[in-house]
Amino acid sequence: MNETMKYEEAMAQLEAIVRKMESNELDIDEIAAQLKTAQRLIKFCRDKLTKTEAELLEEETKGETGALDLLILHFGIFSAK
Repeated sequence: MNETMKYEEAMAQLEAIVRKMESNELDIDEIAAQLKTAQRLIKFCRDKLTKTEAELLEEETKGETGALDLLILHFGIFSAK
């Protein structure tokens, strides 16, 4: 996985894989390869979200109150406190 990849790029790749699978565009060998790629992309996205959450929590404890709450409300991506 590319260290400079953005979350949005990884999600776009995952969505493309899902579209191909749903439309039966892949043979069995391609499905196996795409599933492995999807697993790596999912891990990348999960790690990215976890890192971002930790950074926001750290900022909040430094006095940036409310930043994490705004993200939770806006995106609904992190668990509530």
